[in-house]
Amino acid sequence: MVLEVKWCGFDYGQCIMEPGGLRNPRLFGDLCKTLGKPELIPEKIRKYRILKEKYGSFSLIKEGHRDEIYSYVLDDDPEAVELFGQLEQDLLDMGEGLTEALDYLKGQGIELQVVSEMKKTLGPVGTDIVSRFLKRRGLVKYFKELVTPQGKINLEENTVDPKYKGFTKKEGTLYDVLAAELRERGIEPHEAVMVGDKPETDIDPAHDRGFKTIQYKGFIDYGDSKADVVIHSFEELKGILTKKE
Repeated sequence: MVLEVKWCGFDYGQCIMEPGGLRNPRLFGDLCKTLGKPELIPEKIRKYRILKEKYGSFSLIKEGHRDEIYSYVLDDDPEAVELFGQLEQDLLDMGEGLTEALDYLKGQGIELQVVSEMKKTLGPVGTDIVSRFLKRRGLVKYFKELVTPQGKINLEENTVDPKYKGFTKKEGTLYDVLAAELRERGIEPHEAVMVGDKPETDIDPAHDRGFKTIQYKGFIDYGDSKADVVIHSFEELKGILTKKE
């Protein structure tokens, strides 16, 4: 199947970013050893698992309750919080075939944005985990903007447009705002495609609002969805997406 589009949005977690190398024993082991407190490793891992039991998954903790990692697991220790962010970035990976696909899409002239269910930001604009990852991996040359429930973040200017604030992917309201903004630029929802892994946030709500949708199962298979296409590597996008004139 070939989809003709003018705009393509990518989810962040388990999609652009794959946390396969982010092993908690290694992360907290390195953190506590660097702080000179190796005896705290089991306690930090135990507390992190308690948060997972509370919220269901590590990705949900990071997307919506990151402040609890800092307060509950790291005891609001500024040095530990800063080191956690650094080590986390070192261990995160990118989805298979991502940069090759982005080069292709950019060459086609298709607009690219990251659309993330980042419910909280901590610290100055542009220092959140998503922005830091995109900047550190050189992905800002593809993605100039990050659309989130905290607002639309300009990754080059570190400014925030509050238009999206309070709207979410899961409720679908963020896609309502996105569809309206794209229409202002002459792009109808059926000329746009959303790429993501989770049916309940990335695929089904976008599909219900007229977006084309592609479900990425290269890292985790979250089951069936309303996706138009399913892929297991981002390189597959080169044979699926083409610029609509």
